[in-house]
Amino acid sequence: MADDKTPPAATNPYTQTYLVVSGDTLSKIAQTYYGDPALYTKIFQANRDVLSDPNKISPGQKLRIP
Repeated sequence: MADDKTPPAATNPYTQTYLVVSGDTLSKIAQTYYGDPALYTKIFQANRDVLSDPNKISPGQKLRIP
C-alpha cells in the first residue's frame, strides 16, 4: 500500500505517463486525453508532487495522466 504522501494516481496501474514538450499546457494535454480542456485540474491534482502551479509546466517533465 502507498504511503500517505504518494498521490493516488501514482499507484493506479491504469495511469499513463506524458512527457511535456514545448508549447504544452495542462489544458492542451487534458484536451488530448479527455476531450475537455477544463479537466486539466485532474492532471494537476495527480501531479501535485512535481507541480506547484498548473500554469508552470516545463518541457521534459513527466506527468501522470489518471
